[in-house]
Amino acid sequence: MALEHAILVSLLEKPGSGYELARRFERSIGYFWTATHQQIYRVLKRMEGEGLLAVLDVPQQGRPDKREYSVADAGRAALSRWLHEPIEPESIRHDLAVKIRGAAFDDPAALVAEVERHHRVHSERLARYLAGERRDFTGPDAPAPLDAGQELQHVVLRGGIAYERMTIAWLDDVLATLHALGTTAHATDGPPDSPSGPSA
Repeated sequence: MALEHAILVSLLEKPGSGYELARRFERSIGYFWTATHQQIYRVLKRMEGEGLLAVLDVPQQGRPDKREYSVADAGRAALSRWLHEPIEPESIRHDLAVKIRGAAFDDPAALVAEVERHHRVHSERLARYLAGERRDFTGPDAPAPLDAGQELQHVVLRGGIAYERMTIAWLDDVLATLHALGTTAHATDGPPDSPSGPSA
């Protein structure tokens, strides 16, 4: 998926400024696609030039006008074409998994701190996802019933939650394995050899 498609989906859900769109990428869109502010602004400018987006200058009290983006007919048609195209199932490139396998040729215990750091990051992300789910979909202030768009947003979020839970469980397994290998290594080391004189 190109960044353009994620932008089109977000702006169809709700028009907004570049800043507002970047904030969505930090929150809900970040469940499935990440982009920096610079990338978003650069792609917005190109999409505007290609006629995929419409732009409205919105006056603001005491501040410069806000440029609010929405999807033009050409953008909606481009998204529709993409939605009907097949896409290949994604392949995973996982640097940490390569490091874990490579640890067989070094000291596995040296990876413990790095795996623990990944565990913290994924645990924090899971907590954010669960908080967002309560806020937007399942909590007392969430709309009920959800409309079709909200139902589809929620199912994507549930995928993110399931992925984070699976990753945390795997990292728990990795840590247990690394600790067990460290224990085994210490057990087989044995005491250092005693100095001995020439054999009789």
